Amino acid sequence: MQSKIFITDNFLLNSKEAETLYHEYAKQMPIIDYHNHLSPQEIAEDKPIGNITKAWLSGDHYKWRGMRANGVEEKYITGDASLEDKFVKWAETVPYTLRNPLFHWTQLELKRYFDIDTILQPSSAKEIYGEANQILASKTPAQLLEEMNVEVVCTTDDPTDDLKYHKQIAEKGFFTKVFPTFRSDNLFLIGQSEFPDYVKKLESTVSHNIKDLSTFLQAIDQRLAHFHNHGCRLSDFGIGDALAMEEFTLEEVREIFEKALKKGLLSTIEINKYRTCIFLHLSRKYHEMNWVQQFHLGPIRNNNSRLRKEIGADVGCDSIGEYPMASFLSKLFDSLDATNQLAKTITYNLNPSQNEVFATMMGNYSESGVPGKMQWGSGWWFLDQKDGMEKQLNTLSNMGLLSRFVGMLTDSRSFLSFPRHEYFRRILCNLIAQDAIDGLVPHDIPFLGKMIQDICYNNASNYFDFKNV
Repeated sequence: MQSKIFITDNFLLNSKEAETLYHEYAKQMPIIDYHNHLSPQEIAEDKPIGNITKAWLSGDHYKWRGMRANGVEEKYITGDASLEDKFVKWAETVPYTLRNPLFHWTQLELKRYFDIDTILQPSSAKEIYGEANQILASKTPAQLLEEMNVEVVCTTDDPTDDLKYHKQIAEKGFFTKVFPTFRSDNLFLIGQSEFPDYVKKLESTVSHNIKDLSTFLQAIDQRLAHFHNHGCRLSDFGIGDALAMEEFTLEEVREIFEKALKKGLLSTIEINKYRTCIFLHLSRKYHEMNWVQQFHLGPIRNNNSRLRKEIGADVGCDSIGEYPMASFLSKLFDSLDATNQLAKTITYNLNPSQNEVFATMMGNYSESGVPGKMQWGSGWWFLDQKDGMEKQLNTLSNMGLLSRFVGMLTDSRSFLSFPRHEYFRRILCNLIAQDAIDGLVPHDIPFLGKMIQDICYNNASNYFDFKNV
C-alpha cells in the first residue's frame, strides 16, 4: 500500500460545510460513553496498558472474526501464541479488511493514540508494534480516557457484582467518571441448568436467604439499591432469543420459580410467564429510581458449537437473528405506560430490516416535559459502521426526531476504541452538510452546528444527568 496519509483532518468530510460542522462544532464536544464493556478493575488499578496486543486483541470479537475469515490459526487469536506474533497476524489481516469498518478503526486509533500515519500491514507491523508499546508502557486507562475527553463511562455489570472497583475509581477522582450499569440478563435465564447456581450466587450478596419468588424479588431490589448507591443510573438487557409477553399470576410464577430451583424442565410458556413478571418488576423499579433502561435485541449467539466447545461462549461466533420484536416491545411498554411506570428507554436492534419497526415503536410512548424520552439507539454491533450509522440516522430522521437523539457509544472492551465517537461525528456532520448543500435543510451553519453538538453531547448530558449523581 502507498505511504500517502490516509487519516487526514478531513477524513469522511466531503464538503466545506461538513468540515466546518465537524471542526468548529462537533470535534471539541466531550464524550459520554453510556454503554461499553470496559474493565472497571483495570481503570481502578491505574496501571499502564503496556502492550497494544492486549489493548486491541484481548476480547475484541470484531478482530477475531476478521482474523478467522482470513484463515488465521486460532492460537494467534485466542490461543497461546506470543503477543507479538498475535499482533503480526492481525497486521497480516488488516489489508484484507479494506471496506470493513475494522480498517477505518485501526487507522483512526493508530493516528489518535500514537500519531502513526503508516498503514498497518506485514511490512510495518514490527515498527508499529514497537512504537505503540513504547507509548503504552506509561499510559494508564484513566490517562487514555482523559486524552480522548471522555467525561463519563458506563460499564456493564452483573447484579451480583460488588462494585468495589467503581468505589475505588470514585475515590481516586479521575477526570472520567465511571458508573456501573445493571445488566439483568442472568436474572432471566430460568430455563438454563445454571440458574439455581446463579440464584445461590445472588443469595450470597444479600442479607437473606432466597427460598421463593418473594425473597428473590427482595434480593433483586437490594441489588438495585446497591447499584444506585454506587452511581448507577442505567440498566441493560441483552438476551438474544425470541421474547414474548405472557399473561401470568403471581401464584403461577411462584410455582415456576420453585420448579426451576429444583431443576425441573420448564415449557416455553412457563419461561415467558416468569420473564414477563421479571420484566415488569424491574422496569417499574427503574422508573421509580429514575433510571434509563436499555434493550439490546436481535443477536443469535454462539452459532459455532465446535468453537464453543474448544474455547467457550461469546468468542465472536454471533450473528444477526430474525426474531419478531414489535409485539414484545408494544406489550411491555404499553403495560408500563398504562400505569405511568415507563422509564426512559433506549432500544437497539441488530437486524437492519427492523429499523423502521424500532424507530416507529419508540414514537408511541412520549411524555409531556420529557423530550426524547423513548430513544432508538445508535447503530449497534454489526451496524456500527458507516452504512449502518447512515441508515440509522436517516430512518430516525424520517420516523422521529433526530435532533433529540442521544448519540453514539462504543460498546467496546478496548480502551483504544474511543475514536469511534469521532467516526460517528464525522459521518453525522457529512450527512447534515450534504442536506444543506442539496437544499433539504436551511444552509445555516450555526443552526445546524447546534443540532450537531446536541447529538454529540448535550442531549446525552441532559438525558442521563450524570452531573447530579
